[in-house]
Amino acid sequence: MTARLTRWAGLCAAVPLVLVLTGCGGGDDSAKPSAAPPAASSPAPSASASVDPDEAEKAAVLASYAAMAREQMKAYRQADAKGTDLEKYATTEALGQIRNDLANMKAAGTVVRGELGHEAEVTALDMEAQTPTATLSDCVDLSGYETYDVKAKKAIPLPTQQPLRYVMTATAQRWEGRWMVTGIDPQGGEGATC
Repeated sequence: MTARLTRWAGLCAAVPLVLVLTGCGGGDDSAKPSAAPPAASSPAPSASASVDPDEAEKAAVLASYAAMAREQMKAYRQADAKGTDLEKYATTEALGQIRNDLANMKAAGTVVRGELGHEAEVTALDMEAQTPTATLSDCVDLSGYETYDVKAKKAIPLPTQQPLRYVMTATAQRWEGRWMVTGIDPQGGEGATC
């Protein structure tokens, strides 16, 4: 399996974890009424100043990325896209990358097992573009990942030069009100480790 496939396959499993962690920021609304009249005038401006106006869009980008990654992992676990919803979350270019990886896996007789760690964040967001775009940076942790040789019934060790944690990038665009992953660059961090 190529280093590109190894790195790309690494994207699959843990993005949902990042989404869960970033999706837990909702506060308890019951605390707001007790402090509303006296505190509303002073904390509201400072709270508003620290809130990212694009927070909801960034969360939507991460949600789409996580959904695509879940579907991608389903495909990589069987070396086949059948039974997945990849088309709902990834465009032709990103799908082409995934399908190429799946063809390589099928030819090699391998599947993906294990889980990964991810720390994804939206590093750029352009909502003013004709087609809104986003760039993501993801710290991928391969320590719980393995490539499994189906015929030999054994795990294939990662190449010795493969870092267990590395940075990859992805791009997304907003199409008809929803974010779609348009590209994935496993080497987007130019070999950077995290």
